[in-house]
Amino acid sequence: MRGFVDRADELARLDLMLSQDEADAMVPALCVIVGTAGVGKTSLAVHWAHRVHDRFPDGQLYVNLRGYDPGSPVTPEEALDRFLRALDLPSAAIPVDVEASAALYRSRLAGRRMLIVLDNASSVGQVRPLLPGAAGCLVVVTSRNSMPGLVARDGARRLTLTMLPEPDAVSLIRRVVGDYRPADDSAELTELARLCARLPLALRIAAERAAGRPSMPLRELIRDLRDESVLWDALTAGDDDEADAVRAVFAWSYRALSADASRLSRLLGLHPGPEFGAAATAALAGLPVGVARRLLDHLVGVHLVEQPSTDRYQLHDLLRAYAIDQVRQHEDAAAIGAALRRLLLWYLRMADAALTAIMPAAWRFPVPADTEEAEPHGFSGYREAMRWFERERANLVAATRAGAEAAMPDIAWRLHATLSRIYANRNQFDDWRVTGTIALNAARHVADRAGEAEVLESLGKLHTQSRDVAQGITYHQAALAIRADLGDRAGEASSLNGIGLALLRDHKLVEAQSYFARTLALASTLDDRGWEAIATNNLANVSAELGRLEEAEQRIARALSLYRELGDRGREGEALRCASRIQRDSGRFLEAAQSMETALSIAHDFDNMPWEAWWLIEFGRVQMALEEFDHALESFNRAAALHRRLGDRSREAEAWNATGEAYRALGRYQEAVEFHRRSVDVHQRLGEQWQLALALGNLASALADTGAVTEANNCWGRAERSLEGFEDAAASRLRARARAASGTSDR
Repeated sequence: MRGFVDRADELARLDLMLSQDEADAMVPALCVIVGTAGVGKTSLAVHWAHRVHDRFPDGQLYVNLRGYDPGSPVTPEEALDRFLRALDLPSAAIPVDVEASAALYRSRLAGRRMLIVLDNASSVGQVRPLLPGAAGCLVVVTSRNSMPGLVARDGARRLTLTMLPEPDAVSLIRRVVGDYRPADDSAELTELARLCARLPLALRIAAERAAGRPSMPLRELIRDLRDESVLWDALTAGDDDEADAVRAVFAWSYRALSADASRLSRLLGLHPGPEFGAAATAALAGLPVGVARRLLDHLVGVHLVEQPSTDRYQLHDLLRAYAIDQVRQHEDAAAIGAALRRLLLWYLRMADAALTAIMPAAWRFPVPADTEEAEPHGFSGYREAMRWFERERANLVAATRAGAEAAMPDIAWRLHATLSRIYANRNQFDDWRVTGTIALNAARHVADRAGEAEVLESLGKLHTQSRDVAQGITYHQAALAIRADLGDRAGEASSLNGIGLALLRDHKLVEAQSYFARTLALASTLDDRGWEAIATNNLANVSAELGRLEEAEQRIARALSLYRELGDRGREGEALRCASRIQRDSGRFLEAAQSMETALSIAHDFDNMPWEAWWLIEFGRVQMALEEFDHALESFNRAAALHRRLGDRSREAEAWNATGEAYRALGRYQEAVEFHRRSVDVHQRLGEQWQLALALGNLASALADTGAVTEANNCWGRAERSLEGFEDAAASRLRARARAASGTSDR
């Protein structure tokens, strides 16, 4: 690391801690490096991590928890999301709640030797969910807090980092100035180090300024810095000498910048996210990207901006706080608002462009055009857009929050509405929920009823997709009422369809059919072929569930034709799944297999795990029909594993139920029983009566195969009770089987 000074004693203590912890094979090792701001905690942790990387052959993980940043700190959920993605889990495979994510994280670390650096933690609560569950890994935490809870409860070893010894502080300055100032007097260098409170952050900035002015006597630079220090002493009433010294160095270096660089330096304090690229910076400052990049490179050179990777920049939390202070002093409210709006509109436009590349057929919202675009933007295709989206996910959430807080609700709700389509496509429930809550409050705050309806619909989809169907219907009905009042017929079609999908999830087929029929009628009135395709596809699903195969086949053929005409490959894949089910029920198993192979190729083309996971269940059923039981078992097992990674417990349980059927077909009855039991347990806990009845029926049959007749009859009785309220043909057949098996007469 450039400019790192020996810290030999501290490095030796870290080496000793590692050796002692390696001798204890029972628990994961934990070290906390504590000290004041700017003392070099991060530099020490990262430098030491490079020194010992060979002791951790499975790699290293790093996250800046931003516990002392003026903005929001990184939550455990966000940190786990980043770590799990770094451990090769697709973002869509990460569970939605922190406990499930932490459990998955610990399971991924089990048996590995990894070094995990948790930088800038402000509380034990930020750290504990990120600790491994078994020995083999080492966690290094840096914090301004002494973290007594980690020491007392988790066995952490604490290393307190103090200001650099005077010789080391002078050595750091000499390393930075290099050959630029070989004749500088040692006494003056010592005075410069003292004015910087011997803190590495301040020392590097001061040394860089000295190196940039080789012809200016060091005593003059010291005089300027001393004057700045006196000014800070006059302006502040605190007793934190180290913090005052650092702020004085910031001000001293800041005043030496060109007008353009100093303006950009302070504007960067407005960026709401953890890091940023040159294009976002250009939007914020209203500059061409090339100019913004050159200014950023200059700020990196004078240590006022950090560059952790190519085209990714960030501010130390002290520098961010200083930038915010400067922007409030030197920019009026109008200029601050204009800069932030340019940035947030850039994120909105980029999200819109990403949506176009990821889901070309998705309906898009008009983007406010109150500022000129500095440079054109777009994506070459799906994968480039997804890379951008994943890289900017944290910034997009932060931008939505910033829009609401800065009285720009039009951007806040539009950002969420745009992002929600991608979230839904990837099962990214956490970001979906956070931005949705922000957007709903923003739209209501300014009485934007159209925006409120869009967000309500999004939240309806979120709750339906995450298996809170009743709440999903409530949100959809609220959106429908607003749209009916506004005369938004296309919006009404969308809300009606959303309610229908929620009812279909609950196997309320007749009710679902009525809502889909109303959607189709509106689509015909509006001559909207997209909504015609969606409604027709959903009606085909209902017809298939009701056993009306000829009607279902006609509808799905029409839906497939429309989707292909519209170029909507994702929905084409879902329609192919429905077509396969119809073909399978009609005894045309080879046609069904072909439909599913095409559907799964679409899922693979789009690298879409939710699609693949759901469609694999139907593919497995086709393989069962073809008596390819071993292949079916593979499909069901993969579907269950993918749904577990996605956090979709309901469909995971459906896959387990299907797995039990495959084991039963193979004559492995006890294994069938175990998988059906697991399915029953989940569906019962989720309150999904239809799926519970199906799983209980299969469990009863498998139990009977093992000779457990009494328990089988009990399961048939439970299945019959779960079928109360279901009157379709499939429910009637299952009810008749239950009564016949348990010896119960018709009532």
